[in-house]
Amino acid sequence: MLMLNKTELTPASFILNGVPGLEDMHVWIAFPFCFMYFVAMVGNCGLLYLIRYEDSLHRPMYYFLAMLSFTDLVMCSSSIPKALSIFWFHLKEISFDECLAQMFFVHTFTATESGVLMLMALDRYVAICYPLRYSTILTDPVIAKVGFATFLRAVLLITPLIFLTKSLPYCRGNIIHHTYCDQLSVAKLSCGNIMVNVIYGLMAALLIGGFDILCITVSYTMILRAVISLSSADAQQKAFSTCTAHICAIVFTYSPAFFCFFYNRFGSHIIPPSCHILVANLYLLMPPTMNPVVYGVKTKQIRDCVLRILLGTKDSKSHKS
Repeated sequence: MLMLNKTELTPASFILNGVPGLEDMHVWIAFPFCFMYFVAMVGNCGLLYLIRYEDSLHRPMYYFLAMLSFTDLVMCSSSIPKALSIFWFHLKEISFDECLAQMFFVHTFTATESGVLMLMALDRYVAICYPLRYSTILTDPVIAKVGFATFLRAVLLITPLIFLTKSLPYCRGNIIHHTYCDQLSVAKLSCGNIMVNVIYGLMAALLIGGFDILCITVSYTMILRAVISLSSADAQQKAFSTCTAHICAIVFTYSPAFFCFFYNRFGSHIIPPSCHILVANLYLLMPPTMNPVVYGVKTKQIRDCVLRILLGTKDSKSHKS
């Protein structure tokens, strides 16, 4: 009887309703989303290609950037195609299992993104504070291990949240006022007690985001101390310039993340839901779109590689070492 009741309270599918209050604007909202998604796909695939085939980019900093690019590709591809199908073709239905799968990929790779940004901060710390030991500290096996550990951390912390959401009874309809299956938006459709989901989600966010932000803050504090101690103004400027692109990536990622975090806890009665949904989509779309652009503009080695490919020339140094 319990099994029967649980089956009856598990919906076969959900309806993703898009951006509430802006249904008439869905067609137009889709155009900037589509453009940004196209830029994200081309930019990140281009970065992965360059890092794979250009010998001059076979360095720890660019390996971490490759991790970030791959994470960005999966993160935005888990949600944006479905959002576009809702906006343009009104394909709003998503099965229960597909919803859980989307939820897993979205939350796992946003958590991985935060971890990779933390690793990149540690990379800049080692490069600036211990330049002579940079290549011996961040060896290829070390980079592979910390990258895998970052992904594994995300999987281990997000998987229980998915099972908690799956185990809930659902009897408040099947319409989700969102463009993708966000964990909290799905849980709110349950007629059961979701306090465990809320508390665990908060703990996971603090364990991932809180820890990563702490490591990033400590790393840049040590970097700032090391740069200030340099006697040459040119050396200081050069050291700071190597961090510019990474700082931009941090801003692009954590700004919308903080907005969504505080909205879900404190701002749902103050800020219109449509604003939250748009920012939540930008959280998954803006970092993948902007990171390749910023790194392409700010990083001389990547600019040089792109110019060589566009001009059809070869760098004799790129095949040495």
